[in-house]
Amino acid sequence: MSRFLAMLLESATSSTKGMTTGEPAGAVRRGWPEVHASARRIAAALQHGTPDVAGLQRGAAVGILAGEPASIAPVAQAVWFTGGSVTMLHQPTARTDLAAWAEDTVSVLRMIDAKLVLLGAPFDALAPVLTERGIAFRTIDSLHSDGEGVVADAAVADEDDTALLQLTSGSTAEPKAVRITHRNLHANIAGMVVASALDVERDVMVSWLPLFHDMGMVGFLTVPMTTGLELVSVTPSDFLSRPLLWAELISKYGGTVTAAPNFAYAVLGRQLARADDGSLDLSSLRIAMNGAEPIDPDAVEAFTAAGARFGLRPESVVAAYGMAETALGVSFAPVGTGLEVDRIDAEQLESHRRAVPAVDGPFRRFPKLGPPLPGIEVRVVGDDGAVLGEREVGVLQLRGESVTPGYLTVDGPVSTLDADGWLDTGDEGYVVDGAVVVCGRRKDVIIMGGRNIYPTDIERAAAQAADVRAGNAVAVRMLSGTEGARHRESFFVAVESRKAGDPEAEQVIRKDVTRRVVSEVGVRPAEVVVFGPGILPKTPSGKLRRAATGELLRARV
Repeated sequence: MSRFLAMLLESATSSTKGMTTGEPAGAVRRGWPEVHASARRIAAALQHGTPDVAGLQRGAAVGILAGEPASIAPVAQAVWFTGGSVTMLHQPTARTDLAAWAEDTVSVLRMIDAKLVLLGAPFDALAPVLTERGIAFRTIDSLHSDGEGVVADAAVADEDDTALLQLTSGSTAEPKAVRITHRNLHANIAGMVVASALDVERDVMVSWLPLFHDMGMVGFLTVPMTTGLELVSVTPSDFLSRPLLWAELISKYGGTVTAAPNFAYAVLGRQLARADDGSLDLSSLRIAMNGAEPIDPDAVEAFTAAGARFGLRPESVVAAYGMAETALGVSFAPVGTGLEVDRIDAEQLESHRRAVPAVDGPFRRFPKLGPPLPGIEVRVVGDDGAVLGEREVGVLQLRGESVTPGYLTVDGPVSTLDADGWLDTGDEGYVVDGAVVVCGRRKDVIIMGGRNIYPTDIERAAAQAADVRAGNAVAVRMLSGTEGARHRESFFVAVESRKAGDPEAEQVIRKDVTRRVVSEVGVRPAEVVVFGPGILPKTPSGKLRRAATGELLRARV
């Protein structure tokens, strides 16, 4: 039996903790032993099958499409108990073209060779779409009744069996799944527990994160299930419809651990600034992990400043670096130190690829993301393949038990590791005092006049312009020049604004964006394009897609 499955089964018998769901409409708490018992009954139903759907065999890939954490927790465990792997399918939204979603979903299911889709609320109405496409499915509600009174024995899984096929949320739309083994999952969970000093008896996790994203599925469902931590979980739509709910749950349940991408802290900071004095108590929070996208120090400062009158301690913010290729975590900043920022000389970074502390003149700021988790090695490699020293900027590579052995793609399996077991992350960065620092994605770097410019610096400047929607600015490198001539690299900036469509307002926005980018970064965009809300391409987890934005811009010019 794998160590991950053994840990999961241990919490079934020994844990006194559980998960609370249903807020804000009506809270329901289920102890982890109860969740496990339900999972065993569901596993029996999956193994037995129905006249129309064959029973699951060990090694089967299963897609899950459901929104409620209370439904997903036992179903995911049930799949693991059958020896299968879980794939959390991307969820359609109110704006989703269901025909396009169905095509994408069919491609994913074929790619992973899925044997079954488990369908739950609020997506039950999509059953006819799956039927039309010939996709085998069972509703989660039917599994509860079919498995009543029958309990499955947990299948024995080997360390290198697949536990999770995590769909990536990269910058392209081509489907790809990271193959996370039982070994990977156990190693990463163990490393994160140590790095964050999780206390099973005292910690309370609070989350609204989507469970089709690795931060939500691994960090705030699988971790508490396997370690027996108390969990309060709501859906992303609950948070997006009323962001202050996140803080209210921390206050109500004495939450000690939470996490989110940077944009969510920016949103919550604005909500806290308007909240009534004495309406919240955030003093229990010891870890507010910030990861999954570039961290903006200004947004963090605004969040901690707004939360201070509710007892929020600035040292609770923990910068993190992670990716699906390691199950979740790569490095965590030390708990209790707050956000530490490295202020470096812009000219040395952009022209000489060295992270030299700034004295005067233009500078760039990058959060220190802490040392690698236990069991993970990090090194920095130059263009010539040489391993670089401290404060030298190159590509970050990883090695360790947490690191995936490969991807599943539409063209078949692809290995991720070189002959020595190193994974190329595609991220550029450096190491200082043992801490990892990420500068940006290598493929997104804009090279102008011998300078290596990271689009995040441009985007932060553009986002400060009046009437630009927060978190909705994208810098995309573009090549100019005619056929046969030498191409020169430049960049476009695309922003969203509610004033899109008003020619005079758009002109003001374009001038303001250009002025701020030139002032902050010292380069001028070739063009600034203003879109209306909801136009910029994003991944299902909300990340802006630079490659798709580039295609959108090229179609306009």
